[in-house]
Amino acid sequence: MNTLCLPATEENIRLGGRLLSEGQLVGFPTETVYGLGANALDEAAVRSIFAAKGRPQDNPLIVHVAGKEDAFPLCHVTPLAEKLMDAFWPGPLTLVMPKKDVIPHATCAGLDSVGVRCPDHPVALALIRAAKVPVAAPSANTSGKPSPTRAKHVFEDMQGKIPLILDGGDCMVGVESTVLSVTGDIPVILRPGKVTQQDIAAVAGDCKVADSVMRPLQENEAAPSPGMKHRHYAPEGKMTIVQGADEEKVVSLLKAMYDENENACILCRKSLTAHFEGRRVFSIGDTPEDTAKILFAALRDMDEMKVSRILCQGWDTGGVGLAVMNRMARAAAFDIIEA
Repeated sequence: MNTLCLPATEENIRLGGRLLSEGQLVGFPTETVYGLGANALDEAAVRSIFAAKGRPQDNPLIVHVAGKEDAFPLCHVTPLAEKLMDAFWPGPLTLVMPKKDVIPHATCAGLDSVGVRCPDHPVALALIRAAKVPVAAPSANTSGKPSPTRAKHVFEDMQGKIPLILDGGDCMVGVESTVLSVTGDIPVILRPGKVTQQDIAAVAGDCKVADSVMRPLQENEAAPSPGMKHRHYAPEGKMTIVQGADEEKVVSLLKAMYDENENACILCRKSLTAHFEGRRVFSIGDTPEDTAKILFAALRDMDEMKVSRILCQGWDTGGVGLAVMNRMARAAAFDIIEA
């Protein structure tokens, strides 16, 4: 198959909409990461997503809609869910709600619930409207690799597997949406993102974070959200996270680990890069929001450079830091050292 990577013009978005309506796959930008879209109501089309990504069948997909009203035919929307939609949609918040029968088994990985969100990106919204169907879309990468935040990342992984990628530039958020279960009385974050626990609690009155956010799921434990169960976001090189409030200790430990390893690289805050003179070092910005925007691209850059040992400074888990550490921890297979 010849894969076209085209600018997201009106004409090309119409082409993408037609392909989706015909049961084919399209790579497209959102504010979080690039998605690999299919008609969410077409079981065969959805299964082709799993085939293209090499994605395990028990990993549920998120359904993207163009507005709040499009969610009601797909799931049972509670007053709390609607309140959260009004507060955060369009935006990087996925709501997990009891599904209706219209959602195929493959889309929700056999669960009784489905995750739905309205993306805050003009290309994504235009594509959904052009397709005239809800669009199931995980990240548009080979399963397990760092998520794509640029069209070229999608092309690297999906060339020859899908007919079209719409290039809408770099993603603004850089990590996937917050996944929030609203199936109970108190909303529970299953996967952290830019919309934080504090943001949600301000609207809902309360919000919990699932304990599985910062640990691997057990073999027999169901994954109610993408990004929980299987190997995710991982570069080719072995990655270790070094964290701690004392930056001198963090720098000292990163130096020592770097010097013990061949073909190593350090990823740290911009303010600390000058401390690693003579070593290969890259900035991850000076805030968790900075890191979120560039983390996946940086990990892909490490793969291009054939780096075999990645030493990365961590963040505390307040606010967006929880989303960044969730991605880092899974990329590093939870190899975290306190300095």
